[in-house]
Amino acid sequence: MAEKRNIFLVGPMGAGKSTIGRHLADELHLEFYDSDQEIERRTGADIAWVFDLEGEEGFRVREENMINELSDKQGIVLATGGGSIISKTVRNRLSARGIVVYLQTTIDKQVARTQRDKRRPLLQTEDPAKVLIDLAEERNPLYEEVADYIIDTDDQSARAVANQIIDKIGL
Repeated sequence: MAEKRNIFLVGPMGAGKSTIGRHLADELHLEFYDSDQEIERRTGADIAWVFDLEGEEGFRVREENMINELSDKQGIVLATGGGSIISKTVRNRLSARGIVVYLQTTIDKQVARTQRDKRRPLLQTEDPAKVLIDLAEERNPLYEEVADYIIDTDDQSARAVANQIIDKIGL
């Protein structure tokens, strides 16, 4: 790859951004970052704890700052947090600094992929499917707005999705 371009993965919880991102970075010999993991690494605490202590608003400020810093690098694959695109600033930065791929998935797949994950503060509720439906209503139009490419992750392995991204982008 002559030009070191960034690839930013957006999409809902359970779409496979982190797993697919690692495969994509390996295939393209790029560095991989996950904005949530970087926040956890730097704060020394998990996302749920940051949410508890600072609330969603405090977390979103951290997330916006982290994505700004990471998206300023060259030649990376970045898996963003599912809610990061709520911020117009984040959407603008991602669009300006790389190729944005929206990893699309159904609510049923999200529920299946996240049901045992206790590290997702917004899903610690009696009815996670309702939360996911409400989030999809709000966020799916924003994912579509910022996306250069939309890839369906249902019924495909992470490696197959990574290869599909490479084909679509033409790398």
